[in-house]
Amino acid sequence: MDAQPEPAEHRPPPTGWRRTVARLPLRLYRAGLGPLFGQRMLLLHHTGRTSGLDRTVVLEVVTRDPAGGSWTIVSGFGPRADWYQNLRRRPETVIQVGNRRHRVTARFLPPQEGGDIMARYAPRHPRLARRLCAYMGFAVDGSEASYRRVGESIPFVRLETAAPRP
Repeated sequence: MDAQPEPAEHRPPPTGWRRTVARLPLRLYRAGLGPLFGQRMLLLHHTGRTSGLDRTVVLEVVTRDPAGGSWTIVSGFGPRADWYQNLRRRPETVIQVGNRRHRVTARFLPPQEGGDIMARYAPRHPRLARRLCAYMGFAVDGSEASYRRVGESIPFVRLETAAPRP
């Protein structure tokens, strides 16, 4: 069996001009241009675990289930990402997809399920999956097994809407 593809440490969030570029989608959402991203990105509202202040971040949707009302996202910067830690503290929140807002509850997925998700994601988006893995510090050989191991090493979160009222 191949060794676990684990970076020495999850990379820290970008700084400087890279941070400015990474936060561009947030500026577009704030300008009312969220629909430009379609269903691929969402705006996550979360509450600072220490400050109690409202925070927002734009994240890629890895998978979605329109019938069940759920979106799956991943913390590419690992479990120390602020939004991830904030959701751990307060899992009930609001997301915005396009111009629509949804009340959701965060459910933190086990590593095996994360591996399954990543193994399905990579063939659908091969170039993006390879680039994202490299950016996060993981070496992949393009095989399902290597993407599965990466998926087991990073935290996935499923955002689920409340059951519709009759």
